[in-house]
Amino acid sequence: MMKQWTHIPEPEEQLPDAATERGLLMWLSSVDHKQLGIMYLLASLLFFLLGGLLVLFMRTQLAIAENDFLSPEVYNQFFTMHGTTMIFFVLTPAFLGMGVYLVPLMIGANEMAFPRLNAFSFWMALFGGLLLYFSFLTEGAPDAGWFNYAPLNESNYSTEGIHYYCMGLLLGGIGTVGTAINLIVTILHMRVPGMGYRQMPLFVWMMLVTAFLILAAFPSLNAALAMLLLDRLLHAHFFVTANGGSALLWQHLFWLFGHPEVYILILPAFGIFSEVFQVFSRKPIFGYGFVVASGIAIALLAFGVWVHHMFTTGLGNTVNAFFAASSLLIGVPTGVKIFNWLGTMYKGSIRLSVSMLFAVAFLIEFTIGGLSGISFAIVPIDWQLTDSYYVVAHLHFVFVGGSLFGVFSGLFYWFPKMSGRMLSERLGRWFFWLFVIGFNLTFLIQHVLGMMGMPRRVYTYPQLPYFTLFNFLSTAGAFIMALAVLTLLYNIWRSLRKGEPAGADPWDAYTLEWHAAAPPLLKNFERLPPVRSARPLFDLKHPEQADWKKQEG
Repeated sequence: MMKQWTHIPEPEEQLPDAATERGLLMWLSSVDHKQLGIMYLLASLLFFLLGGLLVLFMRTQLAIAENDFLSPEVYNQFFTMHGTTMIFFVLTPAFLGMGVYLVPLMIGANEMAFPRLNAFSFWMALFGGLLLYFSFLTEGAPDAGWFNYAPLNESNYSTEGIHYYCMGLLLGGIGTVGTAINLIVTILHMRVPGMGYRQMPLFVWMMLVTAFLILAAFPSLNAALAMLLLDRLLHAHFFVTANGGSALLWQHLFWLFGHPEVYILILPAFGIFSEVFQVFSRKPIFGYGFVVASGIAIALLAFGVWVHHMFTTGLGNTVNAFFAASSLLIGVPTGVKIFNWLGTMYKGSIRLSVSMLFAVAFLIEFTIGGLSGISFAIVPIDWQLTDSYYVVAHLHFVFVGGSLFGVFSGLFYWFPKMSGRMLSERLGRWFFWLFVIGFNLTFLIQHVLGMMGMPRRVYTYPQLPYFTLFNFLSTAGAFIMALAVLTLLYNIWRSLRKGEPAGADPWDAYTLEWHAAAPPLLKNFERLPPVRSARPLFDLKHPEQADWKKQEG
């Protein structure tokens, strides 16, 4: 058992870690959770740049009507690879990387439960993404959309792109499931003495719920991918309707995974925002129990809403009514969290750091995305707007305005811990405003395009009133976001070279990761303070205001 102490080490007291000077081989062979977490984030950044480059080509093609910048075949490959990349190889590894890096630090552990499984999971996920992109060097990349609907995924047996899609996602799924198992065991069995379930940081809670979601959702996708490979390589005909298969079976299997995947990519962001809101509001989270319970409720309800992606397939009024009701119901626990965060900020001493700016912007953008999503639970509206640019706008308001904003908020919050250096707040504000302006210019207007009748997944469009104007503005917004990302990359590069030293706890934060060195040594902790609440570091620094004393009183 670790001895408990009450002294916070200063940077000059920390001995240099000799392992940090062994070079590239040390990183490639590492089983240290911190290095693997950083490699997850670097892999996510690589695929983020690749996926972003693809979307710039797509938006250039759509900037004007009847454009021939890209051929239909190339456009189909680009939008398929963009969606697949952003969901499976950008957001998923970004949140897993943060979980792998931070969870042991936040629960007072020195390592993950299974370090070698941790390394295996990362390399599986990375090689899955690289294998997917290798398809560009063959007969062509996958071209049936990120959801890969049947019969499009069966239409051309000679095209190898779908093979790479299946194998890349299967490898990525193996890595993701391995990390989920590792997180569950680590959280359940390696917490510091005194940290019960009511004392766990909210980010740890959300990663635990997410890990269980992964274990429940990914088998459906993996089964569908294996069946599709059998169809294409051995002519099994699971999804070929002409031979007795069912194209709808693919949709059921895919969306049984696909809608829980939405929450796999948003619950970790909820955990990040829950930490950020309380630290930069100088208040404990409002309704800790409700935040945890609503996260669990979202995970449970996530498996009862997938059919709202299939309202136009003719499943019948009874099925549609049931899943419409469940899709409306899942908005309740999400709304509870919004009010929890607003309550946390209410009468707080708010500090608008870049991390907090992204958290506040998230409240606005994600609420817009959530409300547009609720509209799809209303069957007649879904029939009118499905497969239109309204869906594209909704999807990006959830995944970008929700999940990606969470990644950015977490990056600015935890970068000082990971690197020992502060990111520039001035450059960070430039990045924030450029990205938020570009994001809203790109996607707010796509709601209007969808209601005007522009279908998604088309490589061009005719000269119709306002279509060219709105698409050109949307393209301009995408390039503004690209400029913002370049600003972020420069900020990271500059900060790593000559950024202001961070110290162990630059934010006067609440949780145990800020008790470790910055960056943490190979062994995270020698000794730890007592843990009696969800804010052990606050209790240590302000014993007269300790949460556990208030609870006992």
